[in-house]
Amino acid sequence: MIKFFHSPGSCSDGILLLLQELHVEFETEIINLKKGMQHDPAFLAVNPKGKVPSLLLEDGSTLTEFQTIAYWLVATFKKSNLWPDALEKQAQTLEVLDFIVGSVHMRGFTFVKMPKKFQLDEKGTEDLRSFGRSEAEKGLKHLGSILGTSKYLFGNFGVADAALFYVLTWAEQEGIPHSNNLKKFLDRVRGRPAYQLAFSTQ
Repeated sequence: MIKFFHSPGSCSDGILLLLQELHVEFETEIINLKKGMQHDPAFLAVNPKGKVPSLLLEDGSTLTEFQTIAYWLVATFKKSNLWPDALEKQAQTLEVLDFIVGSVHMRGFTFVKMPKKFQLDEKGTEDLRSFGRSEAEKGLKHLGSILGTSKYLFGNFGVADAALFYVLTWAEQEGIPHSNNLKKFLDRVRGRPAYQLAFSTQ
């Protein structure tokens, strides 16, 4: 059985949602980032990067990085609509997925949530947090325009929607403005059976 290393409230929430969407059997090990468990030697032996999400496979190898884990899951545990068949749609999905993780998350929410990781000076910290909020809001505006009037980013729920889900929960927590269609999207995801399975006990 695969083992999923997860920190509730982190980006690994999106992978947890995908695992439930795909009906995968897995074991969960909680890595509490606030308590610094990502630095524990036992976890670093699995993932030397000290990051979640991480997926320990049955052959003993480890997958890291949101995009990689998401792709491996939909390629291994095939289910219609989670990953598009057409090359053009696959490329569009990867483009949006990379934008969410690489820009909205890393250039936006990372600075909102953890500015002191990069700047200890009080004014510098606030400036960095302000920059992060601006980048996150700008990124969400772009994602709202991609979503438009659709239920999900590319018609049916897929891997990019799992990433959009986790950044929108952060936007909610941080009070970062986002459009009504994104709010309706988040409500829609929370109404999915997989969401109920993934988060009803957290």
